[in-house]
Amino acid sequence: MFIQTEEELREIYGFPAGRAKDKQLAGLEKHAINFIAHSPFMLLSTNNAVGELDCSPRGGSPGFVYVKDENCILIPDAKGNNRIDSLVNIVETQRAGCLFLIPGVDETLRVNGRANISADQSYLSYFEDQAKPAISCIVLQVEEVFLHCAKALMRSRLWDAVSQIKRDEFPTMAQMMKDQLRLEGEPETQRDMIQRYMKDI
Repeated sequence: MFIQTEEELREIYGFPAGRAKDKQLAGLEKHAINFIAHSPFMLLSTNNAVGELDCSPRGGSPGFVYVKDENCILIPDAKGNNRIDSLVNIVETQRAGCLFLIPGVDETLRVNGRANISADQSYLSYFEDQAKPAISCIVLQVEEVFLHCAKALMRSRLWDAVSQIKRDEFPTMAQMMKDQLRLEGEPETQRDMIQRYMKDI
């Protein structure tokens, strides 16, 4: 049997109180802005008009996401594999959620709001100094901001070098794709893949 209503969930979990309830803000302030300025990695969550979901990693130098003001951030989008799943979703629903991470920091920052895509130079000019030029950018009008506690990253020991596995003990991307798609031939080595990626970062 599955839980069907919020009321059933509240019977199990209760309601947030204190800081957990009060920490949600309607805009960015100095600590949220500072967090984004130090973040080289984020996850972008979107959905399309029929509710299908997507979560996409985005990365760059710390501060690659530009804070235009306390109510607006700009997320650059460089040319990739042309799936553009997140961008299509944003065009359909004008909604997006962001989770910002900083290496070595167990807390994360969540930013949600109304999103649009722009290829206007007035926006792209903020990213002219980046190694790979942005083709477009996501303009996110901030509606919800809050810091997320450290428990998940503490449990996962994400930043702990001891928890890292040896890369050669895990299948390469090419091997996994070969098996999933039943491709013929010898898969690309991890070293060759990294060298190829380095030319296009």
